[in-house]
Amino acid sequence: MDEFVRAIEAVLFASSEPLSPDEIALHVCDGDVAAGLCSLAERYVGHGIELVERGGRWHFQTAPDLAHLLRRTREEPRRLSRAATECLAIIAYHEPATRAEIEAIRGVQISKGTLDVLMEAGWVRTAGRRESPGRPLLYATTAAFLTHFGLSSRRDLPGIDDLRAAGLLDPLDETALTLELESDRDED
Repeated sequence: MDEFVRAIEAVLFASSEPLSPDEIALHVCDGDVAAGLCSLAERYVGHGIELVERGGRWHFQTAPDLAHLLRRTREEPRRLSRAATECLAIIAYHEPATRAEIEAIRGVQISKGTLDVLMEAGWVRTAGRRESPGRPLLYATTAAFLTHFGLSSRRDLPGIDDLRAAGLLDPLDETALTLELESDRDED
């Protein structure tokens, strides 16, 4: 293993949070960080830990098939209400989105607690204010959202054809979604 790749490995191992290639480059001598990361990721395939990239940031994680060995207590799965799940999906697909935009898409008002739950989970963050009357807050997903759902970027979110193939759209939802997509195209 060359010294450059070893240096990248050491930086990632010592870091308490995922790092972007630019952040890694601040700690290692000149070289192709992207190539070093790819080489390192290949080296860890099939091992107890693996090098993964989520949202443009790299970190080591326990291999998914071995994660159960490290849990000392049973994790209680976080159950989101239907309203929270819908809000999270709207934010993920339309970010950045305001509360009013979320409510318009859902067709009902959302309680303040719904967004609070998503923010406490670390999946949603405020992303500034819209330059419109009242300057409403904008909401966007976080890197923790990508990591939790195993996505590299928002582009990896399933499309309508994927959702239909998985049977996750009931006929009423599918009709409403199709109408919404058609109205979005008409506005463009």
